[in-house]
Amino acid sequence: MTRASKGGQARAPVPVFAALGDETRLAIVSRLSAGGQFSIARLTAGSAVSRQAVTKHLHVLAHAGLARSNRRGRETLWRLEPDRLSDARRYLDQISEHWDAALHRLKKAVES
Repeated sequence: MTRASKGGQARAPVPVFAALGDETRLAIVSRLSAGGQFSIARLTAGSAVSRQAVTKHLHVLAHAGLARSNRRGRETLWRLEPDRLSDARRYLDQISEHWDAALHRLKKAVES
């Protein structure tokens, strides 16, 4: 249950779920999902998390394909890569379909 990447290699959803399994990273993804590009300073504003910690979390998200950075002068700006979230959603939808089918078969077996 993987999806082919642009290079033709299968991309497993495990790194995405591992990255999203951390509360701080999930909060960062939520902030990034507002759209646009965010500096580290903007991502840490109003948060108790240090800039260094947010940077480390962003690198984990980037490794999972959930975030991407680009330099603008001296500043690094980050944005969400929504395709990987869509990959994870499709994976969860497939699991849900399998469970629905299994429950339907069980129901038929019990009723007959």
